[in-house]
Amino acid sequence: MAPQDHRITLLGKPGCHLCDDARAVIERVATELGVPWEERDITASAEDHAKYWEMIPVTLIDGVQHDFWRVDERRLRAALGA
Repeated sequence: MAPQDHRITLLGKPGCHLCDDARAVIERVATELGVPWEERDITASAEDHAKYWEMIPVTLIDGVQHDFWRVDERRLRAALGA
């Protein structure tokens, strides 16, 4: 798969400084590689909150958990095939 065939999802919550750091890395990599991405607020979903509360920020690639707490740019690029 080409990088742009993937989709990144960042799960976080407002006021989370680790989420801000993760967002910056994801935005940079996604923009450079042309990968679509979205951000979901776990406080808006009881299911997301229950599943991910202690791990945010969580990075999903194509709906599968890839990382949590910190986003390693090299791992993210590798997972996207870049």
